[in-house]
Amino acid sequence: MDQVTALRRFNRYFTRRIGVLDDHYLGQDRPLGEARLLFEIHESASEASGTGASLRELRTRLGLDAGYLSRMAKALEAQGLVRTSVHPGDNRLRRVALTPAGRAEVTEQNRRAGALAAGLLEGLAPGQRTDLTGALATAQRLLRLAAITVTLVPGASPDARACLEAYAADLDVRFPEGFDESALVRPEEVSGDAGAFFVAYEESRPVGCGALRRLEPRVGEIRHVWVHREARRLGLARRLLAALEGEAAARGFDVVRLDTHAALTEAQAMYRACGYREIPRYDDNVYAAHWFEKRLE
Repeated sequence: MDQVTALRRFNRYFTRRIGVLDDHYLGQDRPLGEARLLFEIHESASEASGTGASLRELRTRLGLDAGYLSRMAKALEAQGLVRTSVHPGDNRLRRVALTPAGRAEVTEQNRRAGALAAGLLEGLAPGQRTDLTGALATAQRLLRLAAITVTLVPGASPDARACLEAYAADLDVRFPEGFDESALVRPEEVSGDAGAFFVAYEESRPVGCGALRRLEPRVGEIRHVWVHREARRLGLARRLLAALEGEAAARGFDVVRLDTHAALTEAQAMYRACGYREIPRYDDNVYAAHWFEKRLE
């Protein structure tokens, strides 16, 4: 409870300090919600080469109710800051893009936000600034990890197969001999009584996965622990591994085993740090060079 209180206390202080609750955020003529929407439209347009963003994408990114987002977009359009149009590839979708006035507003918003941040840092000595920015980077990493959900899904689900395809593509680049997708687990091996498949989601987007299958009585095998490159160095691989171990224990497995390629040195280090011990070869996986085992509590 002390940790919850500390996090809430920081949230209250920080939102008050940067004026989140003000009707005129950063001294501009709009609240934070509209200012943030303008910024996200600008960022989405940059990622999509200036074509704007779909309202569906913005709703997912910002976690907003569809009706509330639509009302904000209409308000900004009435002010001449954005324009909406039908998606060229799907007339059921609407896109929103900044007008020249909207781009000017975002430029000014960024200038004011930068000045506010600089003003906060001016009150600190150089070493204290380094401490603060380092602490903020750690906080952002941990908050990202906390917000990611790890969900059990069918092995044949589109998200499961998409993760495995991305995993295979990564290995095909990293392994000197390449990687053949036929070596991936089959959906029926990691579904129902035979096994389990977990997908990690960040803002509704799959960013990682891991599979568990029965190897022999009371022994499970962990396969294909993978994290998208944009979600690495958060600690997500360990979280996926913990979810797989928890599922194995719930299924009555006493032991879990896994193997890994010689090139995946970071995976080997993680498994050892998580309590796995190296054992002799137990399978005929042509890509494996190290085999590990862990007894479950």
